[in-house]
Amino acid sequence: MSQLEPLYDRHLTCVVCHQAYSTKKIRSRFIKAVKYDTDFFTHYEKEELNPIFYHVNVCPHCGFSTTEDFMPYFPPNSLNTIKEKVWNQWKVQNYGEKRTLEQAISSYKLALYCASLKKEKHITTAGLLLRLAWLYRIKGNEQSEMHFLTYARQEYIQSYSRDDFRGTQMSAARILYMIGELSRRIGDYKQSAFYFSQIIQKHTKSGDQKIVEMARDRWYEIREQHATVM
Repeated sequence: MSQLEPLYDRHLTCVVCHQAYSTKKIRSRFIKAVKYDTDFFTHYEKEELNPIFYHVNVCPHCGFSTTEDFMPYFPPNSLNTIKEKVWNQWKVQNYGEKRTLEQAISSYKLALYCASLKKEKHITTAGLLLRLAWLYRIKGNEQSEMHFLTYARQEYIQSYSRDDFRGTQMSAARILYMIGELSRRIGDYKQSAFYFSQIIQKHTKSGDQKIVEMARDRWYEIREQHATVM
């Protein structure tokens, strides 16, 4: 009897070129978290068995890169734009096997490009940018991590102001928390304290209590460590 492998093949059909392909995913029994950062980055027992390595599906035939968070439809003209700027420029590459950290990073950059051409929601783009920042955290590249955290914050702000997170797993309190936490991580403590205070004031009774407690903890940390910004 063969031993069960952590990775398995998921079979997909590309919505752009309509060709079939397979991509790797990690079986849930092999995913073992050991700790969590305050921006929800998860540390796993085995770094190579991190699910975010395989979050993006990259079509080897045309290069269209997507996640389950992408909208199922294409806004007017976006499909033709993707065919012109992605498919027609694509050199066949296979992301369907076990991925290295560098391949995972590359897959997110492809997905971000496709998301921009497809005019995806800000909440979807924010999630891609955040995960890309996490990959650079794994790599130990703080400059690139801060770069993508900054852009992720901007997209979360846009998502909150335009209310485009409705219908997703993200709540208003959780988005406010992400804006506050990413602000804190990039050194914008005044804005961070403001967003955390918004959660405490507006969502204590009706919001996610775990998020409220985390926001309160971060707010106290900022008050103690950076009192001049309060």
